[in-house]
Amino acid sequence: MLRRATLNFFKLTRGPKIDKGGVKKEVKGDIINISKDHIDPEIKHLRKKLTPSFIKSQLSRQFSTLEESTQSKLESKPDLLKMNKQFIVPTGTGGRYRVDYVLNHSDLIGQIITIKGWARTVRVQGGGSFAFIEVNDGSSVKGIQVVVNSSFPDFNKLKGTGISVSCKGLVIKSPGKGQSVEIQIEDPEKHSFSIIGDCDQSEYPISKKTHTPEFLREKAHLRSRTNLIGAVSRVRNALAFATHSFFNSRGFLYIQTPIITASDCEGAGELFKLSSEKKEGNSEDFFGKPAFLTCSGQLNVETYCCALSDVYTFGPTFRAENSHTTRHLAEFWMIEPEMAWAGLEENIECSESYLKFCIKYALENCAGDLEFFDKFVEKGLILRLRNVIERPFERISYTDAINIIQKSKKQFKIIPNWGDDLNSEHERYISEEIIKGPVIVCNYPKVLKAFYMKANDDDKTVQAMDILVPKIGEVIGGSAREDRLEQLDKNLEFKNLDKEKYWWYRDLRKFGSVPHAGFGLGFERLIMMVTGVENIRDTIPFPRWPGHAEF
Repeated sequence: MLRRATLNFFKLTRGPKIDKGGVKKEVKGDIINISKDHIDPEIKHLRKKLTPSFIKSQLSRQFSTLEESTQSKLESKPDLLKMNKQFIVPTGTGGRYRVDYVLNHSDLIGQIITIKGWARTVRVQGGGSFAFIEVNDGSSVKGIQVVVNSSFPDFNKLKGTGISVSCKGLVIKSPGKGQSVEIQIEDPEKHSFSIIGDCDQSEYPISKKTHTPEFLREKAHLRSRTNLIGAVSRVRNALAFATHSFFNSRGFLYIQTPIITASDCEGAGELFKLSSEKKEGNSEDFFGKPAFLTCSGQLNVETYCCALSDVYTFGPTFRAENSHTTRHLAEFWMIEPEMAWAGLEENIECSESYLKFCIKYALENCAGDLEFFDKFVEKGLILRLRNVIERPFERISYTDAINIIQKSKKQFKIIPNWGDDLNSEHERYISEEIIKGPVIVCNYPKVLKAFYMKANDDDKTVQAMDILVPKIGEVIGGSAREDRLEQLDKNLEFKNLDKEKYWWYRDLRKFGSVPHAGFGLGFERLIMMVTGVENIRDTIPFPRWPGHAEF
């Protein structure tokens, strides 16, 4: 018998605005598991080592109770054990072939298969004797054309888009342009066609026409059925997989840092303050002290860095800044690695290699989706991404960046002086018009950066680095961390922060301190960079920004 848990929720209120002086800017193969109906890739980076015999040995160890019918199916079709690196698997749940697999495997021509999905378009032709249906199951930006005749009972229920269908028919070479195969459903004894879920055409908001991103944000529960958001979702999935693959390949450990924090972390803006809904008052009722939603997992993951060496965290973070720009969200995801025995140079190498790894992975594994973005979102996207991975990132100092901006003839809203922060217009100008690609800006004034950044010998600048990229500006921010207790205390005093609140962070400098460094990357900004999507609200399933917390 299961005991039902009672949930006491916390209210979120805006906390006090934190001094921006301490801000680090927001930036920011295959082992396969086999279930009854489908095969899913698990560890892609081992692809080169695998052979069918090796995979079978793994399967026998993992699945001692595998059904004989499934096993015999695999033995009769060994190609199912040789998945290509495009993350395409043949079958999905519900005894269906995945649409992306069918579209890319003409060897299925002549076979009777089942697909399931949602109708993107429905066209009844031949005086009502047959219909063309484009079916998409979310596995590909492209759907597959199904031709069904009127002899099936559910044919008369065909009314329009949005219906969910199950289609069993013959794979044939398509006579139409732009598609290699289609599915023909015409023999009631061998084939079948069923409408699983109807769709009221008078109310369904996702029609065949192109919708604006603004409209789709109002229908976030349905917008994943569109080509744009479906493609973004697949790229987001691939980049998350690439993130874990990259850091695991370098021996990093994945650490899950807390979402609730009692510290203001790095002072990176306004925080969401927690309060108990069950009692009047604030989170002191529950935790005995003020508590907030974290804006960064960095300070927490540093504690594990100082014991396990190379670690990273990847999770949701929150900021209550009243920002309505296309680059900011109230809830977003951050990747934050920390490296022991490392300094600024190692940090720069890791961050550049990580970005290039993710882009290369997307180019190799999301070709169809990137072609869609290249055609409909940003012309020349694929060429831009290839250029990023083919040449080293340029490097300049913060001082050089200020001089470039001040000498420029371009009209800026603000001309920064030394000691001022770089705005988005300055970051984009340097990366887009001067460098024409990613650029690493180093050695910022300490007044601009957080207390934990290591001071340079001039005591005016810190060992910080930001990576700026075209179209976005800053995508990564990082630094060498201050590992000297005396200097860390000076930094806390300089930022007007109470060092007693950071007693546990200071302990890391008391007990076996080591040089270490790290960076933070805003995951949604990485998705913007790879897809060309211009508004960050379209890179996350349910965007949160001031005045918007639906769904």
